[in-house]
Amino acid sequence: MKIKKLAVLFASVALAASLVTGCSAGQKETAAEAAGTADETAAPETEADESAEAAEEAKEDEENYDTGDASLDNTRNQDEIGENELLVVSFGTSFNDNRRFTVGAIENAMEKAFPDYSVRRGFTSQIIIDHVKSRDNVTIDNVGEALGRAADNGVKNLVIQPTHLMNGLEYNDLVNEVAEYSDAFEKVAVGEPLLTSDDDFKAVMKAITEATAEYDDGETAICFMGHGTEAESNQVYAKMQDMLKEAGHENYYIGTVEAAPTVEDVLAEVKKGSYKRVVLEPLMIVAGDHANNDMAGDDEGSWKNVFEGAGYEVTCLLRGLGEMEPIQQLFVEHAQAAMDSLSK
Repeated sequence: MKIKKLAVLFASVALAASLVTGCSAGQKETAAEAAGTADETAAPETEADESAEAAEEAKEDEENYDTGDASLDNTRNQDEIGENELLVVSFGTSFNDNRRFTVGAIENAMEKAFPDYSVRRGFTSQIIIDHVKSRDNVTIDNVGEALGRAADNGVKNLVIQPTHLMNGLEYNDLVNEVAEYSDAFEKVAVGEPLLTSDDDFKAVMKAITEATAEYDDGETAICFMGHGTEAESNQVYAKMQDMLKEAGHENYYIGTVEAAPTVEDVLAEVKKGSYKRVVLEPLMIVAGDHANNDMAGDDEGSWKNVFEGAGYEVTCLLRGLGEMEPIQQLFVEHAQAAMDSLSK
């Protein structure tokens, strides 16, 4: 299959809208993982600079926390794949429990929905892959290794479903890498990221409002923290905010760690209401370093401390979107659309 033909398939399933980005997962994510996550949204450092800095910081950090039992996670890098493969591509996380609860849960949903496809895993962050290998002696394929494994196993129909929230830098890099393997398979299709169409936004909005309904008492502001980017794609947060307001969810607020709206912007909006309490939750596939430190941490600039300093009672919900069944099913729908495109 030639690259030109592959590009047509990509175009049929990746109509792409604005971007948003995920963060890695867990209780106190490694500095290596945090450094890798930044590459999803902002202009990255050079690969050498990023790797060197992350490796040094990870060495200092890696024994200071428990991320769970790596042996409980299915890395899905087995051979004997068969003719049909569904490769689920994620940025990745070095937090073993969180990896299982979010990325693993999405993969499980794919496996249940598509029994005729062998579900396999690929991570885009080599820093995270190396860290998990060094610390836990657990091997996770990067995208190139996963594609090579598929080719070596004689896969004919390859569907790739990313768990990215947006069609951005990471997604474009993935499409380009897959194109290099276009001659290895008879048919290839890449599914859309989570937030692509207006219907996707509506589905995610429904999922997050239903998941927080118990806090929606008229006296509580429910604030979601995204990653943020200086790129134009940052407008996706404003779009989600507008849709929440239009749907009557006046006490829901969206902010970011790395861009606008900032925590100060969100606080200013919350102060316009008569709220007594604030609930904080990440708008990310997994709840990792940003969620545990920038949102719920004890540092002076954390969202928790900012809102507590303003006099609010604060509750932090440390769960990623990937833990929510409706989010898992939305990824399943995108994978189904990619599969359907193979026959067109």
